[in-house]
Amino acid sequence: MAEPWQNSANGNQHRGFSMSSDDDMIDITTTGTVTERSIHYDDPGTSHFAADGDEIPGIGQYEDFHTIDWQRDIARDRMRHRYIVKRRQNSLFDLVKGAHDAWSGWVCVLLVGLTTGVVAGVIDIGASWMSDLKYGICPSRFWFNREQCCWSSNETTSFETGNCSDWLTWSEVLGQSRTGAGAYIISYLMYIAWALLFASLAASLVRMFAPYACGSGIPEIKTILSGFIIRGYLGKWTLIIKSVGIMLSVSAGLSLGKEGPMVHIACCIGNILSYLFPKYGRNEAKKREILSAAAAAGVSVAFGAPIGGVLFSLEEVSYYFPLKTLWRSFFCALVAAFVLHSINPFGNEHSVLFFVEYNNPWIFFELVPFVGLGIIGGVIAAIFIRANLYWCKYRKTSKLGQYPVTEVLIVTAVTAVLAYPNPYTRMSTSELIYLLFRKCGVTNTDDLCDYNRNFTDVKSAVDLASAGPKVYRAMWLLVLALIFKLLATVFTFGIKVPCGLFIPSLCLGAIVGRIVGIGMEQLAFNYPHIWVFSGECSTMKDCITPGLYAMVGAAAVLGGVTRMTVSLVVVMFELTGGVRYIVPLMAAAMASKWVGDALGSHGVYDAHINLNGYPFLDSKEEFAHTSLAADVMQPKRNETLSVLTQDSMTVEDVETLMKETEHNGFPVVVSRESQYLVGFVLRRDLNLALAQARRAVEGLRPSSLVLFTSNSPQQPPQPGTPAPLLLKNILDMAPITITDQTPMETVVDMFRKLGLRQTLVTHNGRLLGVITKKDVLRYVKQLDNEDPNSVLFN
Repeated sequence: MAEPWQNSANGNQHRGFSMSSDDDMIDITTTGTVTERSIHYDDPGTSHFAADGDEIPGIGQYEDFHTIDWQRDIARDRMRHRYIVKRRQNSLFDLVKGAHDAWSGWVCVLLVGLTTGVVAGVIDIGASWMSDLKYGICPSRFWFNREQCCWSSNETTSFETGNCSDWLTWSEVLGQSRTGAGAYIISYLMYIAWALLFASLAASLVRMFAPYACGSGIPEIKTILSGFIIRGYLGKWTLIIKSVGIMLSVSAGLSLGKEGPMVHIACCIGNILSYLFPKYGRNEAKKREILSAAAAAGVSVAFGAPIGGVLFSLEEVSYYFPLKTLWRSFFCALVAAFVLHSINPFGNEHSVLFFVEYNNPWIFFELVPFVGLGIIGGVIAAIFIRANLYWCKYRKTSKLGQYPVTEVLIVTAVTAVLAYPNPYTRMSTSELIYLLFRKCGVTNTDDLCDYNRNFTDVKSAVDLASAGPKVYRAMWLLVLALIFKLLATVFTFGIKVPCGLFIPSLCLGAIVGRIVGIGMEQLAFNYPHIWVFSGECSTMKDCITPGLYAMVGAAAVLGGVTRMTVSLVVVMFELTGGVRYIVPLMAAAMASKWVGDALGSHGVYDAHINLNGYPFLDSKEEFAHTSLAADVMQPKRNETLSVLTQDSMTVEDVETLMKETEHNGFPVVVSRESQYLVGFVLRRDLNLALAQARRAVEGLRPSSLVLFTSNSPQQPPQPGTPAPLLLKNILDMAPITITDQTPMETVVDMFRKLGLRQTLVTHNGRLLGVITKKDVLRYVKQLDNEDPNSVLFN
């Protein structure tokens, strides 16, 4: 059997590098072991080599919906890097090229951060302006949203009305008064009309130009970062349509958010800009380092949380996250947050989305309701995930999936009709979350702040007080809003428009938390001398903060839906500025995760990965089944294995084998009798090499021998016999191999930690079979009593 590393007097031949030579294909006598001195690059950034000739275009790349080989790509990059370092001493130009190669990663993430910040600012400004179009317009400056229009008039507005003299509602534009039954009907109809217009535009753009622009994108981003290829999912059309579509779908008033899609948008930017640097654009494994940094920048600009973005990329989406990627992700998130803060899309001094102004200490007993909110959040999340999965499965298997635009319009119409009568569902979801997080003060006039207080000094502390009738009315409206938002999000998440899940999840939790917080506040007011309140609340000062409960509840539901913990807590305190409330957030997030895991094994993103059949092997799960590699390998014992021989097959034999099989690669053995392993060749590389040979080699016939060895045939060719075709240049001579007695726990760990595409199974050096990533996933599902055929891709 050929050794993985074959030494020669001039150098070494390493595994996994594609070398091609037209001379090899004509005259085998000129072929020996390819040495480092005979290797040259057409371009230092190219990902494969040519030996004494031109490289075969496309060698080393991957087909759509296939899994990459991390080890091969990383090894190719190491060889490329060694070559560049070796050439630095030759000339000043080579030194500059070496320096450019060293800093290209930092330059790439810098450009990704700058672009992501600008795109996020445009999306925020556009979504805010278009959302307010449903209510009215600013005639003096039509490009102003409602808040900016009222700033110019120096008038204060409330959350419920949000109107000032400079802002005209549609009833006023049409010549009616601002209030009254006629004005209400006109505003109601205009609200529905604008919502349908925005939603139809979003769905139509997605359907016509970029089908991949729908949904959240995070399940697919997780799968892509694990090493899966989805061509076009991170392309320029997806970027453009997703950016425009998320503004339209958020403005339509649907129960969705733009924060999740911002991760997809940032990864599109990272993918496009990586092609400016061949080191990343032509190497799929290296490209994923840029995509991990881009994901961090996406969360950074979505929430104004750069540290949380880095942790989100590490904990939730990234599969391969070395220390170098951590630093670059940190830098990328920093640049993106700085650019967004410079643009200042929210028009205030805070870069965080829901800044809280309270800083009261929480009392120890409050950990009990905080943990209770975590439990409630886990239950709500489990209900949502199961209901949403059921509906998405129904959509895929029924005629409903054939009419995506119609479904979007129906969901939008129902949402708009039911949302408008309730002021808490009529307003944008981000505005509602801010209202629920906010502390009641002197200037607040909304129903949630209708307490029986008499303010004598604006600067004095706010006392505990009994809730007025409007507070109880607001609580009933919030209960109705909770039910409506939960049902609307179940039917909305998954429709064919860009839609995120962060903001709806935060909203559900914030509603529950605010209701619980008001209940605790009234309990402390009515019973200030029970032992749990006797210390802090006996003076009747503001010892209970309902807004804090809303913040903890929001973290609980979001944690239950996504199963995030560390990154969630950091995102939440960056989101609100409430650093001193880390412990309550941690308690709620942990309780929510435990309850969510008990009621369902997967978060919403992993559940949708399984639903779509993507080949995602979760590195966080444990494989506890006792089995051997022989139980999983293909083909099974006593079945025929499709192989290539190193020196006894003709071009016609190879083409016949590829026509009769659909395998992504073929093991190469010494002969069919011995079955000793020589190496492994990919189907794509074999197709490209044969196509190149047909174009470039004169006299190539179907009877020409195909050689995967550098040794000449033992028998000299007869006169008139066609010259053999040498394809050792595309042969991986050191494929990962295991024995048939290797425990599957070890095999699964190898696939997870090495990022394998396949491994070959041997017994006493003889080849028995192949285990692919798809085989492992199917076997795991079968042992978990799930449908193994749900894994659709390779």
